[in-house]
Amino acid sequence: MKKNYVWDPLIRIFHWSLVVAFIVAYVTGDEEPLVHTNAGYVILGLLVVRIIWGFVGARHARFSDFLYSPLKIATHLWALLLNKKVQHYPGHNPAAAGMVFALLFSLIGTVYSGLEMEALEGRGLLADTASLQINKINVISSAHADDRDDEDEGDYENETEDEDEFWEEVHELFANFTVFLVLLHIAGVLLSSYREKVNLIRAMFTGYK
Repeated sequence: MKKNYVWDPLIRIFHWSLVVAFIVAYVTGDEEPLVHTNAGYVILGLLVVRIIWGFVGARHARFSDFLYSPLKIATHLWALLLNKKVQHYPGHNPAAAGMVFALLFSLIGTVYSGLEMEALEGRGLLADTASLQINKINVISSAHADDRDDEDEGDYENETEDEDEFWEEVHELFANFTVFLVLLHIAGVLLSSYREKVNLIRAMFTGYK
């Protein structure tokens, strides 16, 4: 059987590093906040590298190599599920391509919501932006200190708590959605490997399909 070199070293390192970083981030959660945060920053760095590589990297790593229409993705999935003949693709097939973009979107949402949570505590990459907003609020509050009563201060504290709860819920939503996508991804890899007679897991280690 002919072997084709498909996945370059950067893609393979990115893939397995992301697997480890996400597992660490997910299982630590509130139990180990420092580990959780550091794992999140590792994921952020990996995403930045992957997005850049998606435009300037090797052929099959570029987004342009696996841009398929929703109809193409649905057709390929339908063929896989119904045990029909499926077309072979050197790189990502349409179903895998759709999963790549879905995972990138979900991971970006997870990381960004985490950064927003950090910013509300005065930490992280978005802390400066949050500080500017807080300072602006404080200046306005000081200017109207005589007109503000205890009820207004309580409203402000409630708004801050509501914002914190909002980003925490968004963060958990994206994290859990990512887990759901990962499970679908694993199932898809196993199904595609069986139907296309290609060991896709080994390919992500060796680079050859």
